Amino acid sequence: QVQLVESGGGLVQAGGSLRLSCAASGRTFSSYFMGWFRQAPGKEREFVAAISWRGGGTLYADSVKGRFTISRDNAKNTVYLQMNSLKPEDTAVYYCAADQKSLGTVVVGHSDYWGQGTQVTVSS
Repeated sequence: QVQLVESGGGLVQAGGSLRLSCAASGRTFSSYFMGWFRQAPGKEREFVAAISWRGGGTLYADSVKGRFTISRDNAKNTVYLQMNSLKPEDTAVYYCAADQKSLGTVVVGHSDYWGQGTQVTVSS
């Protein structure tokens, strides 16, 4: 099993930046496809970004493309989400997800493992 713990959320002004981290337990982190999702109040959870085992493949939602960057450090069992040019509509709880099956499984939200989430609030 994998346990995921997110950190790095907070309050930031529009145009600012934050870097989220997701620390994973277990020795097989490098075999997991990883992703970030978010859920705003009153809305469904939505895909943000995903990354393959070694980081060679990444996918992004259109709404964050060019502003957010997903990366991973397998030596530290950690995946990151660098968020730049933040907008008020980026306000949400951000969740980390992990799955061994495929990048597609992560993208559609069917990951086996999820973190508890970290709040990101962007003020206008």
